Amino acid sequence: MNIPEERIALVGAGRMGLPISANLAAAGFDVVVTDVRHELAEAVTSGGARWEPSASAAAADAQVLITVLPGIPEVSSLMGGPESLLRELPSGAVWLDLTSSSPLAMRPIQEDARSRGVAFLEAPMGGGPDAAAAGTLRLFAGGDAGTFRRLLPLLEVIADRVDLVGGPGSGYTAKLLVNLLWFGQAVATAEAMLLGQAAGLDVEALRGLLADSAAGSEFLRHDLAHVFSGDYLPLFGLDRCVEELEAVTELFRDRGVPSELSQVVTRVHQRAAARFGPVDGELLAIAHLEELAGSLLRPRSETP
Repeated sequence: MNIPEERIALVGAGRMGLPISANLAAAGFDVVVTDVRHELAEAVTSGGARWEPSASAAAADAQVLITVLPGIPEVSSLMGGPESLLRELPSGAVWLDLTSSSPLAMRPIQEDARSRGVAFLEAPMGGGPDAAAAGTLRLFAGGDAGTFRRLLPLLEVIADRVDLVGGPGSGYTAKLLVNLLWFGQAVATAEAMLLGQAAGLDVEALRGLLADSAAGSEFLRHDLAHVFSGDYLPLFGLDRCVEELEAVTELFRDRGVPSELSQVVTRVHQRAAARFGPVDGELLAIAHLEELAGSLLRPRSETP
């Protein structure tokens, strides 16, 4: 299958979907985009893709349907139930879901797709809007190896690292675990740094010390610097962070695997969401810990 000659429908022209559609169009793919926010039409067409206000019309006769949606509820609403967009796809089409989602929630929808003769591949994304624009996302793919090979020319346009993790559900699970560990590192690092600061240590010096120790991590080496400058990464909603953490704790329960630490990380983020609301900020759990400690994590000001 030569995908550039096929019709692609992309649902979701947000911070990730819009640059993805532009990159696919620039690579020669025939892309039609739809979104519930019709005011995005001009941005879509400016990027080289075509606009269609109706998701059903966009999906009709599409050989590839791509969903790039905010989270689990949106994918479930669009692709599940009696009004599923799967009804519009012809047999032999492929559904590619780039959303970070739950393998448990998506399992019945994937089974429905299979029953309709629609192949599917999940490939939740690692990286933010800048990586989406540059085509340097990382994708955690799960599904049939043949479907993966079929979509590889498309996937390689939007990502510079594409891993087929395993069968259906594997990609979703891998991405949830990546996020779980990152959020867990954020909480553990913030608590340690707040204690160090309370004990009189300069947090920048402490960060360097810990980063170069057995406790070192990418979070210490790179991400913590954002907090030091008051940047809590407003690229993703705090409520969505909680949604993904709750999805992974549900997966722990489903598999009968202990999850003491993961539950703590989830509770910290739930409390932060209760404090700040559904606002953008992937690291707002740290802001909440700072409030509780009565101290912001900031390096000592340099003396002249």
